[in-house]
Amino acid sequence: MKYIVILGDGMADEPVKELDGRTPLEVAFKPVIDDMAAKGETGLVKTLPDNIPPGSDAANLSVMGYDPRKYCTGRSPLEAVSMGIKLADTDMTFRCNLVTLNDDEPYSVKTMIDHSSDEISTAEATELINTIQQNFGTDEFRFFTGRSYRHLMVWHNGSIGSKTTPPHDILEQNINQYLPKGENSGELLRMMEQSATLFKNHPVNIKRKKAGLRPATSIWLWGEGKRPSLPSFKEKYGLRGSIIAAVDLIFGIGICAGLEPIEVEGATGNMLSNFDGKAQAAIDQLLRKDKDFVYLHIEAPDECGHRGEVENKVKSIEIIDRKIVAPIKKALDNSGNEYSIMILPDHPTPLRLRTHTSAPVPYIIYNSKNQKIKKSKNQEFTYSEKSGASSGIYIEDGFKLMDRFINKKNDS
Repeated sequence: MKYIVILGDGMADEPVKELDGRTPLEVAFKPVIDDMAAKGETGLVKTLPDNIPPGSDAANLSVMGYDPRKYCTGRSPLEAVSMGIKLADTDMTFRCNLVTLNDDEPYSVKTMIDHSSDEISTAEATELINTIQQNFGTDEFRFFTGRSYRHLMVWHNGSIGSKTTPPHDILEQNINQYLPKGENSGELLRMMEQSATLFKNHPVNIKRKKAGLRPATSIWLWGEGKRPSLPSFKEKYGLRGSIIAAVDLIFGIGICAGLEPIEVEGATGNMLSNFDGKAQAAIDQLLRKDKDFVYLHIEAPDECGHRGEVENKVKSIEIIDRKIVAPIKKALDNSGNEYSIMILPDHPTPLRLRTHTSAPVPYIIYNSKNQKIKKSKNQEFTYSEKSGASSGIYIEDGFKLMDRFINKKNDS
């Protein structure tokens, strides 16, 4: 039996005015996904408990079968694991975004324009993070380059107590009330403020402005946490697996769970990602005799939600159907293996809000040997938030969905 989870990050949404009161899932042309929904199990799952911030770290832990209330220790340490950074038990880690703030002075009155600096390239970001390391790096603080706008700071012997805010949660808002607060937050704020001065006339930003691109005007520190410890996926489910993604956070969760990380050249996490390559990598893993499970993460719908791009969010879902789901299903059908595919988002990223919510999300579990036709002659069945709700199936504890997917009695 082969198992694959295809996760469209942030794919769920609310009714959108520009889509005549429908959601992107309802509007998108996705014939393969809809057919699988018609023949498989559909329902709603609450991946995020109400008392946990709606982050992709907690949501993906939940989908992978790990109770986020027990295992979520922060976003940044998972990324550190993916980047191969060795952490001591006393280390604190922080995400270090390269963001675009407006030109207002002083720093505290600036507005968050873009959490990604126009999805700055990794090559450009490397130069900027090197500048930060040269100016702020000490025996206490170290900065590491990640991918695009996503980077990392390690605070050796750092103390717990600071409160930070994800930059994608405050787009087009004044940053004053969202600056680091609490114990020992002064050092974080100092580096953020001084980074704005360092970046103002940086050669990378001068070139970006000339090219009509947003400059990276500041670092933004958030997502603090300490090194996590997860039981292995193989111990929990008896499956040997791989994880395919384009963001360090997801790789970090997979590595902590003992899944093999599979890098795909050209996989970016946005609409220009190498979707064909990711699908082929998943097929290659599933057809191996020593692999039973693949977790395939696609970031594009989430990025479109954060950027408020209605048309692109619909297109991203259509791309997932055409370039990811269709070729994977065809390859598995031709392989002769019995298989199950689970399709879902980790959380909604509503276009109206441009950030994550904790609302339940629709899921599909499609088994190649156990199909039930739900569509009628007069109406095609569509995978959406509404069809998930109308099924009558609701999984309150999201981390138990993985047990349902692989038919394992929950013992978490």
